[in-house]
Amino acid sequence: MSAPPLARLTPIALAEVIDRAALQSRVDRKYVVAVEELPRLLDQLTPYARVLEIDGERSFRYESVYFDTPGLASYHCAAYRRRRRFKVRTRTYLDSAQCWLEVKLSGARGRVTKHRLPYLAEDRRTVRSGRGFVNDVLDRESILSDLAASPFEPVLVTSYRRSTLLLPRTASRVTIDTGLTWQNGDRALRLPGIAVVETKTSSAASLVDRILWQRGTRPVRISKYATGLAALRMDLPDVPWRRTLRRHFRANPPSALSELTVPTRSGQEASCA
Repeated sequence: MSAPPLARLTPIALAEVIDRAALQSRVDRKYVVAVEELPRLLDQLTPYARVLEIDGERSFRYESVYFDTPGLASYHCAAYRRRRRFKVRTRTYLDSAQCWLEVKLSGARGRVTKHRLPYLAEDRRTVRSGRGFVNDVLDRESILSDLAASPFEPVLVTSYRRSTLLLPRTASRVTIDTGLTWQNGDRALRLPGIAVVETKTSSAASLVDRILWQRGTRPVRISKYATGLAALRMDLPDVPWRRTLRRHFRANPPSALSELTVPTRSGQEASCA
């Protein structure tokens, strides 16, 4: 993302963002937007939005490591649209070396709840030291408590740059992720021309949602974990994200490193057992 559009926004400190719009329980709406469309969107938001600034920077490097069971219980909960779903990940803010172990829970009406534990950055590729925390969250929420003894291993690594906006009037947040890369083992997918815009609100649509709707841009089903793994592993069911994959990513023959593309899948629907 070019700096000038962000530079025109009024800055806000991290403490104020947390104080005014922590939104650990929230409704998320996600959009896939071409990077070249971002300056126009930011120009429209200039009178209404403030941008997170830390040490003079307004765009920050993130890395997330997603963990799952050997049978990919978390992935399949999402693929088969189970009523209660979960993700386990570490999130590292690479510019500050801060790291968190997180458990995200999805429930009724799209509401998302996030539980976080401070974590050592050097431990971000394992959940061993935080496994008690993960078990406590899943047990407390009655989600797959039978997995207490199942190992959680790293499955997917995502990296990207994020800018965070606050809309003070509605205390809602907007994140804009660019330079997204998905990596599963020795396969990776880079998406340099695509931005993922996510609105995080208590319930009602935000100004950003309404601007995007007026342009004909609608929310899409995209999960940095599940969509990324579906793009890289053709053996997995991909029904919830198939339209997103086909509409926003051109099809190409798979290779060890793909850019802007995802492999084409057969038209056969996966069954939801």
